[in-house]
Amino acid sequence: MKLGVNSVLFGGYDMETAFKYTAACGYDAIEVSAIDGMSAHLVLDKWRECAPAIKDLSKKYNLPVTAMEQPSQDPAKMESAFQAAIEIGIPIINCGPGGKSNDDSTWPQVLDSIGKLVQRAEHYGVTLCVKAHVNAYIYNTPTSLKLLEAIKSPSFGLDMDPSHIYRANENPVDAVAAVASRIKHIHIRDCKGRGPAPGAPPLQANGRGDIDLLGYIRTLHRAGYTGPVNLEIIGAKEMELPLCVAIAAESRGHMQASLQACGVR
Repeated sequence: MKLGVNSVLFGGYDMETAFKYTAACGYDAIEVSAIDGMSAHLVLDKWRECAPAIKDLSKKYNLPVTAMEQPSQDPAKMESAFQAAIEIGIPIINCGPGGKSNDDSTWPQVLDSIGKLVQRAEHYGVTLCVKAHVNAYIYNTPTSLKLLEAIKSPSFGLDMDPSHIYRANENPVDAVAAVASRIKHIHIRDCKGRGPAPGAPPLQANGRGDIDLLGYIRTLHRAGYTGPVNLEIIGAKEMELPLCVAIAAESRGHMQASLQACGVR
């Protein structure tokens, strides 16, 4: 598994700050945030200006860009995301699932929208991932399996985030085993309580909350998962830089120890 940080943790700072401190904390890689309002890192409206800088930073800090997060399913915005991914060399784009929890009337639109985006991912030769998300139509294991059954393209996979599954009143350790064969990306963070929010940023650091993340990583390892595992901390945009770095460092230590306990590192 390649451990990384979603740059949204450093959303209050510039792109080089995110790369610099992700590398300083010992991570293997980085995920670039293209999330409007949470960062100004990969700004898709001007991705041609951003792409060369991101490629230079990737080389400078020896951090491969393993993924991009862009939550919107807007076709024009996603087209820019696909083009930016090709230019930068990003293999995975994570977007939101859409729809509304427990509202079957939103399922046809979810399936149609994601299906069309998967076709564009196939065209560009990249992988599109979505994750179960609080309040979205895809919010737990049964709805994740429903989507995976409907879209079987190899250019599509699940972004498995234990914090959202935990907030859907499931055990992420059990849930990951049920979908392991279709997981192509991991967003990881801890969670204090069942939500709906994951808690303040420091409580999202791995080991601070209630999720059995050691068991989660062990199950991923036993299932043969070797893809990206990117720390995703939300709500940190106004935080002082040392606090952001502390969250990154603490979480990386927990992940490293978990992998060592599994005999991976």
